[in-house]
Amino acid sequence: MPEWLIYTLACALVCAFVVAATVMRHRRVADDEDTSQTPDVLEYMVMMVGVVYAIVLGLAIAGVWEARGAAEDTVQREAQALYEIDQRLDVYPAAFHTQVRRHIDAYARHAVTEEWPAMEDDGAVDASGGRLLTRIRSDIAHRTPTDELQAQAYQPLLDQVAAADDARHQRLDSAGSTLPGVVWFGLIAGGVVTLGLLYALQIRRSARELMLATAFSALVVFLLFLVWSFDAPFGHSGTDSAQPLQELYASTA
Repeated sequence: MPEWLIYTLACALVCAFVVAATVMRHRRVADDEDTSQTPDVLEYMVMMVGVVYAIVLGLAIAGVWEARGAAEDTVQREAQALYEIDQRLDVYPAAFHTQVRRHIDAYARHAVTEEWPAMEDDGAVDASGGRLLTRIRSDIAHRTPTDELQAQAYQPLLDQVAAADDARHQRLDSAGSTLPGVVWFGLIAGGVVTLGLLYALQIRRSARELMLATAFSALVVFLLFLVWSFDAPFGHSGTDSAQPLQELYASTA
């Protein structure tokens, strides 16, 4: 299910619940209950709860945003290292260059088509990608330089393979949810409490107050959805985060 559809359904359900609960409350309110004034204590409580929840929500958004940025940088470093290998092989014979390029292409395709779905599902990733990268290292390590240019390029090529291997391990380690379950419990429980305080404010059924309550509910749902969306560093669906590797095997083709 697309993320925009998930957000739309969640926002519509929460807003409809808030409006329906407010209307039903006023239908059941006693005739002698004064709903024109809100006690100062309630206003103070709502303010404090709102401020605390906003701080927690802001820290959660900052944390998942940083993790998403770090994941994108890791993929970029991995693709850049492989690209540098392909470019530096120009000093070698064309047949050897083509052989290593095919292996780079196979590794990039495997990472996008096999490892990415496993990372999105928080599943186990097999060792095939590591073996493909080892094959690239073996190709270069067992190729004896025959001239000065090849000798100068030999060690930097091995360094780029090591950089790609390190980036791959970081990518696999950062896959999955960023926030622990207890943080999610706090975010959801805090959202329920924050929205529940709307009823303590004794809001009336006027169009203006219902519109404000609905907008506030939609904002809370949007921020929670934002945290959920960024909580998976490599996304919940699709391979958009794998674009650097996709461009790599597209260029080698």
